[in-house]
Parts: sequence; C-alpha cells; structure tokens
Amino acid sequence: MAHLKLYVKRTCPWCVQAQEWLDTRGVPYELADVLADPAAYQSMINISGQRYTPTLVIDDTHMLADFGPEQLPEFLKMHGLAP
Repeated sequence: MAHLKLYVKRTCPWCVQAQEWLDTRGVPYELADVLADPAAYQSMINISGQRYTPTLVIDDTHMLADFGPEQLPEFLKMHGLAP
C-alpha cells in the first residue's frame, strides 16, 4: 500500500478541506502540521520546492502542492489510488 503524507497548516482552509475529503473517503494518510513541526516544514520544502500547503506526497516520489480538494480525485487516480 502506498504511503501518503499530507503537510498542512492547521489555520489553512484548503488544508482542512483536503483532510475532510480524504477522511470522508477513508483514504489513509499521515498528517504533518508544518507550523508545529519545523522538521516537517523543512522536509516539505525539500520535497516540493515551495512553502505552500496543503502538500500531499505519495511514497516520497509523487507530489501535489498548493492544491484545492477538487484536484485530489484526479491526482489519486493518476497514481492508482482512487477511493
């Protein structure tokens, strides 16, 4: 099974929407709050090359950065993870 990691800022409305979208569809993911965890913030920057959230990473190889929840279905489908 693929490992999904969602980098968020708790005050970001798009982050909350992304979490709700994943949760309601039962998609398992690891949550990383980049404001509470400076190492996670740096990791997100290293992976994505940017500082915006939400950022979703699949197996440290595929990444969707600074997205709206409407982009999640296509991204997950593209990587064989459609809920």
